[in-house]
Amino acid sequence: MTTRRTFDRILVANRGEIAVRVFQACTELGKTTIAIYSEADALAPHRYKADEAYLVGAGLTPVGAYLDAAGIVALAVERGVDAIHPGYGFLSERADFAARCAEAGLTFVGPGVGLLALFGDKAQARAAATAAGIPILRGLDHGVSLEEATAFFESLGEGGAMIIKAVAGGGGRGTRAVME
Repeated sequence: MTTRRTFDRILVANRGEIAVRVFQACTELGKTTIAIYSEADALAPHRYKADEAYLVGAGLTPVGAYLDAAGIVALAVERGVDAIHPGYGFLSERADFAARCAEAGLTFVGPGVGLLALFGDKAQARAAATAAGIPILRGLDHGVSLEEATAFFESLGEGGAMIIKAVAGGGGRGTRAVME
């Protein structure tokens, strides 16, 4: 039997509408919400929707501030946070961030480190789905050269289409549909 850990102070390691929606849910559950913001987001609405708000990544680019895993975890520990909700994008798919949270005694609200590591590599994720008996579309399970991609596309025949996806890409970045 697993013991369920409770938490009362939740830091949302994200910005904008994503953070606001998590704050709303946390407030409905009676949890204290903590926002982070970059220097560029000093006046952003999300920081005013939380119970507390703190600057992260001083001197970094706006995106760099939200990717400052060490700084975010240090802030969370310093402010007595129990859990970090990553929202989506930024640090949400980073196994190293989830591991850093666990090492600091913080709950990462999301998949476990092992799953994040597995699904962070699309070839490994494909192999795991196959091993689990989950039907998958025909495709390649490794990084390919232009020649290999071309040969695979041609093997699909007339009217075939494929998607090219970065093996370690997240959030759909770099995904391209090939139709002809």
